[in-house]
Amino acid sequence: MAALPAAVLAVLGLLGLRLGCAAAAAPLVIWHGMGDSCCNPQSMGYIKKIVENKIPGIYVLSLKIGSNLIQDMENSFFMNVNDQVREVCSQLAQDPRLKGGYNAMGFSQGGQFLRAVAQRCPSPPMLNLISVGGQHQGSVYGFPRCPGESSHICDWIRKTLDLGAYTQAVQEHLVQAEYWHNPLKEEDYRKNSIFLADINQERGINETYKKNLMALKKFVMVKFLNDTMVDPPISEWFGFYKSGQAKETVPLKETSLYTEDRLGLQEMDKAGKLVFLGVQGDHLHFSEEWFYATILPFLQ
Repeated sequence: MAALPAAVLAVLGLLGLRLGCAAAAAPLVIWHGMGDSCCNPQSMGYIKKIVENKIPGIYVLSLKIGSNLIQDMENSFFMNVNDQVREVCSQLAQDPRLKGGYNAMGFSQGGQFLRAVAQRCPSPPMLNLISVGGQHQGSVYGFPRCPGESSHICDWIRKTLDLGAYTQAVQEHLVQAEYWHNPLKEEDYRKNSIFLADINQERGINETYKKNLMALKKFVMVKFLNDTMVDPPISEWFGFYKSGQAKETVPLKETSLYTEDRLGLQEMDKAGKLVFLGVQGDHLHFSEEWFYATILPFLQ
């Protein structure tokens, strides 16, 4: 059979592109927030379903820490975050469907936990990181609201954090203490925080952390504009209280983390890799329409 002319081959190539030879969407990894689980039909199960409906054929992995949903929920309060991150890194490395790279979306504390995955575990590669209400400079003061306001777990956590958030025993066994950032006790935080102070480079520069985070295509941060749970809400955009007081906040660009570029955020910002989104509503309250219009484009 005679070879087809180059012009015909070119036309066939164009037709192939137009008729659906586009690459499949990258897989999506989801990490839930405090007091939630991987597969709650009202939260992560719902997110998984609507993403799969809108992006046919996409592989969505909703992370489960533990052997069942009860353990998964309990571990969001009581399992050392560093151990959780190691467990997730292992899960991702062993999943053949992720080897070409994946997008990641973390809800509330899951946002900063997935950032730790990006910084510590570059294989398989994280492509885009979407943090939905993640507390990247930490949270503090009163533990304003946690799932189940009357829950004895929430009451116990509040008392424990107030009494000794930076003691070794509490740091090792209480998740929320590990991103507890008290602006009145900055030195205690820098010295004793076993998770957040590490991933935010408070005790020195880990160049590997910086390099790995900067490899992201986009780092998307969603702040809830009427948030009553995260204190201060600007932590969701990497801002925080001015040191030594708890009234005035500063945006990311005025923090030493940015001005000293300890994580590469300044360089990422200049390259257009940082995306700051605001949504009306309380913590993790958003509409399906907003999700489709604003978040879905980062997954396709």
